Amino acid sequence: MRIFLDTANIQEIRDAARMGVISGVTTNPSLVAKEGKGDLRDRVLEICSIVQGPVSVEAVSLDVEGILEEARRLSRWSPHVVVKVPITPAGLEATATLSKEGVKTNLTLCFSANQALLAALAGATYVSPFVGRLDDAGHDGMQVVADAVEILEYYELPTQLIAASIRHPLHSIAAAKAGAHVATIPYKVLMQMVQHPLTDVGIERFLADWKKVMPAPV
Repeated sequence: MRIFLDTANIQEIRDAARMGVISGVTTNPSLVAKEGKGDLRDRVLEICSIVQGPVSVEAVSLDVEGILEEARRLSRWSPHVVVKVPITPAGLEATATLSKEGVKTNLTLCFSANQALLAALAGATYVSPFVGRLDDAGHDGMQVVADAVEILEYYELPTQLIAASIRHPLHSIAAAKAGAHVATIPYKVLMQMVQHPLTDVGIERFLADWKKVMPAPV
């Protein structure tokens, strides 16, 4: 399973990229707004230069022609750009056209295996079930991921599944066990995955023992 970083924060992306563990980035209008005013194109191009992998940028139009216009414009910014499109009738129609034009898409706001199947049939490059939001609503978000992965693999559909709305490290493990192709996670969750108190204790013990056998530098 690959890991994407779910953020529009440049410093977070740089820090995660240096660790060598992320291969893409997902953004949305809310994440971009958190970073304050600025040129979206410049930010996206900077992110693309850091990760050199898929970078999801969301189209905000809701009608077919609007989605198509936005998607075509966004995709021209960089070959790494993947256009996020909501799973609606208009979004599916636009995706069917974009897939024939070679524009990469990420069908977002997915909350069922039915929606994931339709996204794949429309030609989506990625589809993103929102695990955390499903859990919040009393559903089993990870079961939706598992069901969708099973369908995609059974019918050998090329669409890749991104487990989104990841809230904690256990979600990441569950997504991997469910067969998700990608988990897109916030920087905070990534750092929680790295850290473990026993690792910290082990380092402290190793250093303490080393000081006992090695003289202090003169």
